[in-house]
Amino acid sequence: MAADKYSAVWVSHSSISDFLRCPRAYYLHNVYKDPATGKKISTVTGALSLGVAVHNTIEALKEVPTEERLKRDLLAEFETEWKKYHGKKGGFRDDTEEEAAKERGRAMIERVLANPGPIARKTVRLKPAQNNMPHNFYLSEEDNIILCGMIDWLEYIPEDDSIRVIDFKTGKHDESGDSLQLPIYLLLLNELQKRKVSGAAYWYLDREDGWVDKKLPDAAEARERVLSAARKVKEARESKVFLCNSGEKGCFNCRPFEAILKGEAEALGVNDFGNLVYFVG
Repeated sequence: MAADKYSAVWVSHSSISDFLRCPRAYYLHNVYKDPATGKKISTVTGALSLGVAVHNTIEALKEVPTEERLKRDLLAEFETEWKKYHGKKGGFRDDTEEEAAKERGRAMIERVLANPGPIARKTVRLKPAQNNMPHNFYLSEEDNIILCGMIDWLEYIPEDDSIRVIDFKTGKHDESGDSLQLPIYLLLLNELQKRKVSGAAYWYLDREDGWVDKKLPDAAEARERVLSAARKVKEARESKVFLCNSGEKGCFNCRPFEAILKGEAEALGVNDFGNLVYFVG
């Protein structure tokens, strides 16, 4: 099949993870469109809102000169960012639940301010993709599969003119050892810029003052693993078979979307990506 970005299957770390956890959830989140509006559907949760608010606050510093970053009032900026996620639009059932999440977010920002590390050092920014799309490239023109993604932070290493990937983690659990996140980041960076990727680290902001260095995968092995998973996604889309791994009763991942289809969720409007957003109580 000839390469065609409009008909290509686009995959990312989040969409592949959705598929591997539950093909049905992947379908309802990434493929299905509401018949009345033609828009995709999304659910909102407190954990997701917390993560987005923290990430947006920290990652905005990439646009700030290095010497000015620690002069910013990040806590005030976090407070402003949080207003977007107040109440049910942030996935919170009540004020108590929201305040607990917000306090966790404040603690993460305070941890970064007290231990800035890479935040206070030079960064590298990738050239923006066209049409405000995520960074992307053809993982396989033969399969018509495009790999895309956004990377939290790229630290510049002046000693050898290389870069180190920093990924901020706001959840309570460690990234799985078989995660495709670093393989995908490595493939994106090797394709979209010329500097060597010399290191990677996860920063668990909820509990760690420092970051945890991670071993970079082999590039050839990374491509093989990611392409294998991406082909499974494509095969499911072509066959239109998306079954929950847990059977007809569904699982934690797909049940919230099934609730939307049954009319058991509260509509909250349209998000920045043009998706219909629902609160599932």
